[in-house]
Amino acid sequence: MNWSGISDKSLLGKVLRLPLRLLPAQTQMPIIQGRLKGKRWIVGSSNHGCWLGTYEFDKQHLFERTITQGSIVFDLGGHVGIYALLASELVGSNGKVFVFEPMPRNLFYLKEHLRLNHASNVVVIEAAVSNKRGVVSFDEGSSSFTGHIVATDGKLKVKTVVLDELISTGEIPIPDYLKIDIEGAEALALSGAKSMLVKFHPTIFLATHGSSVHQECCRLLQSLDYELQPIDGMNLEQSNEILATYNAS
Repeated sequence: MNWSGISDKSLLGKVLRLPLRLLPAQTQMPIIQGRLKGKRWIVGSSNHGCWLGTYEFDKQHLFERTITQGSIVFDLGGHVGIYALLASELVGSNGKVFVFEPMPRNLFYLKEHLRLNHASNVVVIEAAVSNKRGVVSFDEGSSSFTGHIVATDGKLKVKTVVLDELISTGEIPIPDYLKIDIEGAEALALSGAKSMLVKFHPTIFLATHGSSVHQECCRLLQSLDYELQPIDGMNLEQSNEILATYNAS
């Protein structure tokens, strides 16, 4: 059941969520449904929907239907690890997951979730993905979900990496799939991966943030012969969740 689909503004949603407030933040719970059922999760690390098995319900199901065993998956904006764990399970022992995350708080929980669940096929890269390598200002935002690169005055300084550079030097392999959710830096990350996209055409699960970023990402991907499909029930112009697949024709 998709508990997360019940609005927290409704009476039913408020009643259902009330007991969750009683759980201590560091409690480890088994994920109760879905492909990750039985995996261990720290409840205070993120949205309760993660251990309830309902976080981004439709997107997770699309992820499960799309990713195949033995694949290479890049998770850009790994947060605390729900998609890294899911990808780890889907690709199996012959596959590999590379997860990129710059925020120290998120990295702590990400690594704990990987350790708790013995996800040995996941590599953590402690950096933000952009179009230039270096160090940038980073604002943690209002929650652990909303950290983002800023021009100046960020509370943190984080390392940035460029996918094309890491691939060309052999530091990481060529991906079959990209999941990108990096709070407004999506166009920068895609720009820094253009050579790889042109040559190898990985399938992309893309979350965009802001209309200008959305339009820039769509233009770039369409110029590279990607077909864009909204995955949130909206039309392409309004959607901020896209599945991008290469159209060879």
